[in-house]
Amino acid sequence: MGTVLLGIGLVLAVEGLALALAPSRIQAALDILRALSAEQRRALGLAALGVGVLLIWLARWLAA
Repeated sequence: MGTVLLGIGLVLAVEGLALALAPSRIQAALDILRALSAEQRRALGLAALGVGVLLIWLARWLAA
């Protein structure tokens, strides 16, 4: 449970930092996402999911 809370906290901290430091860049990124089709957004989300799972696995493997 602690690892899950750590992960959620890290995501919120990084996203909050991005919103605080570069709100116009976030707006531009959202505009780019709006221009993508639903299938392209789905593929991007699956790719991000895959990279995230790989990074979690790598971090756990290196810690062992």
